[in-house]
Amino acid sequence: GGGTVPRPGEVSLAHQGVLFLDELPEFSRPVLEVLRQPLEDRRVTISRANGNFTFPTNFLCIAAMNPCPCGLLGHPDKICRDTQAQIDRYRGKISGPLWDRMDMQIEVPALRYRDMVQAHQAEASIAIRERVILARTRQRIRFGKAKTNAEMSGAEIKKHCTIDPKSQELLRYAVDEMGISARACDRLLRVSRTIADLAESDHIKYEHLMEAITFRNIAKK
Repeated sequence: GGGTVPRPGEVSLAHQGVLFLDELPEFSRPVLEVLRQPLEDRRVTISRANGNFTFPTNFLCIAAMNPCPCGLLGHPDKICRDTQAQIDRYRGKISGPLWDRMDMQIEVPALRYRDMVQAHQAEASIAIRERVILARTRQRIRFGKAKTNAEMSGAEIKKHCTIDPKSQELLRYAVDEMGISARACDRLLRVSRTIADLAESDHIKYEHLMEAITFRNIAKK
């Protein structure tokens, strides 16, 4: 966005929708860093001589990337020929603060042909949709308006994301031993609250928090 007369850019055009960024490390570092404010504040402000302009940016950000420049790192059959320096440089385009703003980071392993054609029993989309609707209804009742757990403030996290002593110890381990930041910790609790809602649980349980932690498995590799 921007211009002499500011116009909304991609993050504002994605407001109340999805912004998909494919090949995330191929974007320039400055472009990626600009995403930090919209992801955190859900708005972006552009300053010009004739005033400040604020655009809404409440979007769901989904990004995809390869594990390395050639895309073969961790492949069961093929060999990655990238050097460690190349891999570090590739992944280094995504800063720690930007990683922190991604609620979930999931590694998807390469599939062999037999895995792609093999029939798997999976939950039907209609059943998943019903669970999502129930979870959203819980959140609407919780906040008294159309609002999701992802939009919880710090005060709301303290109110709605209480955990038992066993879970508190797990969270302490995630922060002290795994190096999860304070911002990422809040996001862990938001995701845990959503997992609990999907499970129709009034409280965040140990297994809900553990599942949320497993969804942050590649950010620091």
